[in-house]
Amino acid sequence: MVRVILPQHLRTLAKVDGEVLLDVIGPVTQQTVLDVLEARYPVLRGTIRDHVTKRRRPFIRFFACEQDVSHESPEVPLPESVARGEEPLLIVGAMAGG
Repeated sequence: MVRVILPQHLRTLAKVDGEVLLDVIGPVTQQTVLDVLEARYPVLRGTIRDHVTKRRRPFIRFFACEQDVSHESPEVPLPESVARGEEPLLIVGAMAGG
């Protein structure tokens, strides 16, 4: 099971508490994790990725094993510790200010 931690506003939207556990079949990549997440919580479609292009939305970041993996290809496998559920994939809403 892959562990995913969502930002508070997406947890509220999906009506979940704490982290989400997902059963990902095949390689564990950003793409496969988000596919399973959106299938399980359809209300999240379009909030993390664009509906059409499936690209990560601006101001959304992904962290795995304390590393920012936001700019890696969505098809690149996530670290084994994330795939095994030892470490979570964090989805973070970045903040900008001025």
